[in-house]
Amino acid sequence: MKNVLIVEDERMAVEAFCQYIAEVTDRYCLVGTISDAANTELFCMGKKVDLILMDVCTACDSSGLEAAKIVKKRFPVIKIIIVTSAPEYRFIEKAKQAGADSFWYKDASKEELLLVMDWTMEGKHIYPECTPEVTIGYGSSYEFTPKEMEVLYWLVKLISTKAIAEQMGITADTVNDHLRHLKEKTGCKSKAELAILAVGKRLVLPQY
Repeated sequence: MKNVLIVEDERMAVEAFCQYIAEVTDRYCLVGTISDAANTELFCMGKKVDLILMDVCTACDSSGLEAAKIVKKRFPVIKIIIVTSAPEYRFIEKAKQAGADSFWYKDASKEELLLVMDWTMEGKHIYPECTPEVTIGYGSSYEFTPKEMEVLYWLVKLISTKAIAEQMGITADTVNDHLRHLKEKTGCKSKAELAILAVGKRLVLPQY
């Protein structure tokens, strides 16, 4: 029997995860739910936890990715699965860097999530091959190049073309070329519209 902690601030997701665990009491036992990822380490200090289902964006703007890094450093035997609904393009790589054992999306079926849990507890690392497709204007995120995605990330952080160029080690003209391509692919008329749509669709969430 493995003890599971749910770190999630969306009520419907918490209820769904609790229901999944309740249906497999031969394998998993729910030991608690918390809404703020910043409290994860403290919870693990007080109770035995074998597996954590961790959202990225939690209450009080706490990052589940940062919490995962802290927990894995102090409790390396605890398995962590990042479970998110956000298609943010950096989350998969950041989860790997944080030491999370696996990563999956909330829209998965009960059977999928339980399988990811079982395999993770067996020592496997389960990650999707890519983030879900996001429509920005009339363009698809799958059409954006890695450099265009990086420019979009820095654009959302509300920095100037010159500052983006300095951050990326390219010229301002090259940044403008990437922005022009993004606007052509999406139909957006301005940089502001691009940034607003990227955040609104949760393709870029720089605070996490």
